[in-house]
Amino acid sequence: MAKLDTVKRRYGIVGRSPALENALQTALRVAGTDLSVLITGESGVGKEVMSRIIHDNSVRKHGGFIAINCGALPPGTINSELFGHEKGAYTDARADRKGYFETLNGGTIFLDEIGEMPLQTQSYLLRILENGEFIRMGSSTVQKTDVRVVAATNRKLMERVQAGKFREDLYYRLATVPIDMPSLRERPEDIYMLFRHFANNFAEKQAIEPVQIDEEARWLLENYGWPGNIRELKNVAERVSILSEARLITGVDLAELMPQLMKRNLPTVRQNDGDTVGMQEREILYKVLFDMKEDMSQLKNLVTELIRTNDLHVPDMSQVRSLTLPGQFPAAADAIDRFAANESMDDELDYKSLTRRGAGAGARRGQRNKPTTPPQGFSRNGDDPIVLNPEMERAYAQTEIVEEDLSLANAEKELIKKALKKHNSRRKEAAAELGISERTLYRKIKEYDVD
Repeated sequence: MAKLDTVKRRYGIVGRSPALENALQTALRVAGTDLSVLITGESGVGKEVMSRIIHDNSVRKHGGFIAINCGALPPGTINSELFGHEKGAYTDARADRKGYFETLNGGTIFLDEIGEMPLQTQSYLLRILENGEFIRMGSSTVQKTDVRVVAATNRKLMERVQAGKFREDLYYRLATVPIDMPSLRERPEDIYMLFRHFANNFAEKQAIEPVQIDEEARWLLENYGWPGNIRELKNVAERVSILSEARLITGVDLAELMPQLMKRNLPTVRQNDGDTVGMQEREILYKVLFDMKEDMSQLKNLVTELIRTNDLHVPDMSQVRSLTLPGQFPAAADAIDRFAANESMDDELDYKSLTRRGAGAGARRGQRNKPTTPPQGFSRNGDDPIVLNPEMERAYAQTEIVEEDLSLANAEKELIKKALKKHNSRRKEAAAELGISERTLYRKIKEYDVD
């Protein structure tokens, strides 16, 4: 543990997350060997610093070290840069030139973005890793070298292998010891310490007072996605130190200075171009959902038309939701039935407003004709018409509520049955109606055992 703290101080590594310390311990263990190392992780997580730690703690620490970005070298010159060339090997080769593998014999080469290396160069690199041999461009002489290779990538190399853009044998040769560097969002406990570290270092260089942040601002930092990882956090710390006049930054101040901190990275569905079967199944699913939406719209229009033509009023739904169905409480349902059957109970109070309105001009002349029986379809208070009369209400209280089948597979099966019935079992027309291929429809018929 003491050695781990020493390494952190030497290379300016801040943080105590388990994932970070596990990567550091793996690097220190493998440093004393000659095994190839593959460092994986997103851009800006410190992969190059990890390669320096491996080199400086190895027996090659007195040899040379160079970091090469494979994605920055043009495909036409990368072989010359790595392995050298003879005079006249190509148009601009006016003299012999040694490559990095020849000049750094006994040292370490850090190949960053190894996934961008051309396939031809990958075969040369594989030969060096296996037996230490290489050939300059334009030469036929085999040369030997003793160089340790530490590679890094921010891409998933196995996906590149499956796509035919990276050699599988080279992948397994490089990944003798894999080290996975955690992203900043995977170590939120280190974000506040890193921010203070960068802010204090910047304040010391610029001879200004370092900024502080309150709890709300700290929460914003720890819950942000940090796509740029440590580089982005360092930029935020330095930018806030310059742009803010106050030395205590609140959450509101931080949100105004850095609006991107309010964004959230939500998961998205990744589309695979080769997954044609999955796309066809999703099309059927979308069609089912669209049909359900159309049915709901028709039902809504039907209810609206019934309310309009029968001069009904829609009750306040907030009050309706607070009620419990009578069917769930039999005693309450019996009480409602007895109340509905008692037609002479409190008629004057219940229908006073109805008497004043229902008589038309006679009511305006002061007539007080009061109905002895509540009109069909009206509630007991005479103000709000209802749809169910007492007899229907008692029947409703005895009904059983059945949950709707929400299975997507059953919905898909029913949709296929409807399409086949509509087109008299002609699969070609049914498949066109469903928006899928006839082959997919045939597979679905067998899967659901549709007659």
